[in-house]
Amino acid sequence: MKDKLIHSLETVGLSPVVPMVRLASGENPKQQLSEIFERIGLPILAIALFLLLWSVSAAKVQTSLGTLPGPSQVWQQYQGLVVEHQEERLKEEAFYQRQEVRNEKKLAKNPDAKIKVRPYTGKETFFDQILTSLFTVFTGFILASIIAIPIGVACGLNKKLYGAISPIIQILKPVSPLAWLPIVTMVVSAVYVSNDPMFSKSFVTSAITVTLCSLWPTLINTATGVASIDKDWLNVGRVIQLHWSKQVFKIAIPASLPMIFTGLRISLGIGWMVLIAAEMLAQNPGLGKFVWDEFQNGSSNSLGRIMVAVVVIGLIGYVLDWLMVSLQKIISHSSPESAR
Repeated sequence: MKDKLIHSLETVGLSPVVPMVRLASGENPKQQLSEIFERIGLPILAIALFLLLWSVSAAKVQTSLGTLPGPSQVWQQYQGLVVEHQEERLKEEAFYQRQEVRNEKKLAKNPDAKIKVRPYTGKETFFDQILTSLFTVFTGFILASIIAIPIGVACGLNKKLYGAISPIIQILKPVSPLAWLPIVTMVVSAVYVSNDPMFSKSFVTSAITVTLCSLWPTLINTATGVASIDKDWLNVGRVIQLHWSKQVFKIAIPASLPMIFTGLRISLGIGWMVLIAAEMLAQNPGLGKFVWDEFQNGSSNSLGRIMVAVVVIGLIGYVLDWLMVSLQKIISHSSPESAR
């Protein structure tokens, strides 16, 4: 039972909790306490030291918007953003309640009357912007993976194909999102024309920009992983006359999963950074737009709010990477040490 719990914790990326489980079961207290300090105590000390240095240094930096905010000021701004979000949700609830009362009165007078429920058009709060950015980055990342993995597998299995498209990959790979964004914006504006679009043009533009910038690490790592698997495995598949699709899904992809997931982790991290830059430049809804709007606002609270956004962007990036590592451990059954 204990071993299963430990394995589950390591699989989902909660290895720092493992020494606590072992300590609770009476396993070598001195060693487990040492591991707890190493896995939990040292990171907490490092974070505390970082916050202390930030607090001391920030007080000495004067900007056009005032003193650079320290951790306590940033926390206060975060609490203010929470209050704003709660107030906006109350306004939204009241808006729909008024419509409901109005429609009930209308139906009471005329049961056949047509009623309308208008959508709430209040401003997006900081937390709404977070959800918008997350939805956009996952859309772009999934599209990139759908494109990159099949092409990468094909390139890994066929050296001539990889040699043919390698120059294209090397040319497009270093292109900045700031260069892609104007092109994507114009193409989407010209092609994505509809009186009742399913998605807004800003969302489509941001998602495609993320896709174009984040597919290359997955493509290259997949091709490298497939190309480096033991050729005897593929030869055995040919000898027993496995269909090519089974050779791909039963041999090539499972054998190269660690490399594929390494590419996916890099792609997701790049996609997150690209998205923030694209939202800032194009003023598309999301965290990037929030940062730019606060910068343009120039109020006494703006700098603190920007710092809140920076911390949140970093934390989300960390969580996204942790999710990919945990997913790799679950799907590829790799050891905790091999996926870090």
